[in-house]
Amino acid sequence: MDGTKTYWFLGANYTGNKDQTDRFINSGIWENGYDKKYLDDVRSIAVGDQIAIKSAYTQKHNLPFDNNGQFVSVMEIKAIGIVTKNHGDGKLLEVDWQQTNLNKKWYFYTNRTVIWKIRANNWRNKQLINFAFYDQPQDIDAFRNAPYWKSRYGDNNDNNKPLLEWIPFYEEIADKLLSYQDKNKRLKLMTFINQLALEFRLSHLIGKDLHDICPFTALGTFNRGIAEETRKNIAQKWAEFLDVKEPVPNSWEGIPLLNNQISWFFTDSENQQQEIDNLWDLYSVALNFSNIDNNYQEDFKQKFDLAMAQPYCSWQLTNGLFWIRPNAYLVLDKATKSYLSQYVEIFKNKNLRKSDFSGNDYLRLLDDLTVRFADENFPVHSYPELYLIALRNNENAILDTDYKAQDHLNNQDMTESVIKKQSYTEEHLINEGCFVDKQQLQAILNSLRFKKNIILQGPPGTGKTWLAKRLANIIVGYKDSKNIKAIQFHPNMSYEDFIRGYRPTSDGKLALIDGPFLEIINQARRDSQSNYVIVIEEINRGNPAQIFGEMLTLLEADKRNPNEALELTYQHQNEKGVFIPANLYVIGTMNIADRSLAMLDFALRRRFAFYHLSPHFGENWLNYMQEKHAFSPQQLRDIKHRIEALNQYISNDSSLGKAFTIGHSYFTCPNQEMAAQDWFEHIVRSEIEPLLEEYWFGEPEKFSDAMNILLGNAQ
Repeated sequence: MDGTKTYWFLGANYTGNKDQTDRFINSGIWENGYDKKYLDDVRSIAVGDQIAIKSAYTQKHNLPFDNNGQFVSVMEIKAIGIVTKNHGDGKLLEVDWQQTNLNKKWYFYTNRTVIWKIRANNWRNKQLINFAFYDQPQDIDAFRNAPYWKSRYGDNNDNNKPLLEWIPFYEEIADKLLSYQDKNKRLKLMTFINQLALEFRLSHLIGKDLHDICPFTALGTFNRGIAEETRKNIAQKWAEFLDVKEPVPNSWEGIPLLNNQISWFFTDSENQQQEIDNLWDLYSVALNFSNIDNNYQEDFKQKFDLAMAQPYCSWQLTNGLFWIRPNAYLVLDKATKSYLSQYVEIFKNKNLRKSDFSGNDYLRLLDDLTVRFADENFPVHSYPELYLIALRNNENAILDTDYKAQDHLNNQDMTESVIKKQSYTEEHLINEGCFVDKQQLQAILNSLRFKKNIILQGPPGTGKTWLAKRLANIIVGYKDSKNIKAIQFHPNMSYEDFIRGYRPTSDGKLALIDGPFLEIINQARRDSQSNYVIVIEEINRGNPAQIFGEMLTLLEADKRNPNEALELTYQHQNEKGVFIPANLYVIGTMNIADRSLAMLDFALRRRFAFYHLSPHFGENWLNYMQEKHAFSPQQLRDIKHRIEALNQYISNDSSLGKAFTIGHSYFTCPNQEMAAQDWFEHIVRSEIEPLLEEYWFGEPEKFSDAMNILLGNAQ
């Protein structure tokens, strides 16, 4: 199977929720029913590409395997064909439909989007392609026991039963409660809830003169900070009222609770009825959307935003979504956001407000986590597991804080066997003498965090390597961390040196050895909770496109996931494809003044953000030198004037230009035993003069003028 060939799985349910499959097949076409969506995707489908019409949904009963009472994602393959013409309008394809009325069911690994692009670059994709287009059966056991699905459907999952046993009960409660979206039935619901409030003394409901209620507040009656036995008894009353067949769970571990002081999702204002209606609308759409029905995606975003904008709805709204479909929606309470802050950029902002987080942001987060869950090296593989781990981490953090506070109160001297890591932040970098403008420094860090790859370029002596290593410290969070690897490219560097290649062993044989880049990739994948950085000095001194090979494609930030994995040129037996994890960052440095170095091709440039470092002899340099060394302000201003005059002279030379100016790094580490003038002349004679001779080789007059400028002898 060709791993570069593209296969397409296309929906046919988008127009008014009516299935278009028969029309497509009878007309020999496939058509995009959206005016502004998926246009570029459709244009990229080539003549000769194989496509399938698919329909995705969830199923709980009559499955060919034991699903442990859980909903299972199902994708039905209805027809397959070959594209014979693409009209190029982003709308219409002409198709030779080769097999129709297939109705083949594929389980677990599904996608709700209208257009799903697949390549045979991992075992899941290979199986799906063979199933859909080459009539091979799905290895259901392999998927059941893969990381993302194992906790729900896998073998020997007794350890997960406490985590999972409550889920079927909650899902059936949610399904049965949906019938009360009909306002005509809500009088019966309110009668039951008022009786429940009196029987169990639910103070947040008693005496509030409530005539209506939203579904999330209703479910909150047994999801608050009350005694576990009381929760169980209230849940049993709900089961009897709604005729729920699933047993009330014995374990409540991993279920988010409401704050007892904020147990309503709506206000008691004049807008109360509209708020309640909005919440019922979201509830209904969320159940439909969780069934892998993409028709409800836009509706979900809209209803989510309406509900979140209500005064009593905050992040606790996601508690309610999690209750009704724990395997489809994510809780975003304080513990979860803290845990996710190590993976998701938006949660690094501790002051993130609900107004800054939309339904679109929520769905993008779900898509991102779905991909991460499929990675066997990611620490969690489902939303319930993620929430449970987040809770435990939060409890440990609280305990750790309590212990530290107690130690401080007791004034105890404790000898620690573990050496504490020295934290490193942007402020540390600035205090060390970074002359880069703070605004530019922030831009560099932002690009590094979002694009994952940057290159610092500039003339010699502008502190590219110095800055690169300290940026790495910031990304990792610590100084001198083992999570940082530094390497230098050179003209003889090859793919085999950097990625993987055959090397002789002590017994005279050849062995397949991983290079430094693949080593840090594997290190980062095994430790997905930490950041890793590789610093590549003189990145253009070798041939980067040849050295990176297929890794060039994987460098892109949006390809940092298992679905984009590629097979390597040199592959170990039974090895799956390799991908670059999102927690690995690449920082390159590049001297643009060296004429002997290779130019970077456009494919590489597109994958990096470039930042130019210039000589900095401004106020930051003056203040640093005056603070660190016993130079007078006049001496420093004189040095500054001479270097800036020389750099202007170099810049004005048409054969050189700004790329060849002299950087500040030459003049930041004085010899404390030498006078200022002696130190300056020593640097000029030993380091700058040889460089200027090279600049103006064969042009002695220009070289002489430059030296006179630098030594203060200019006329």
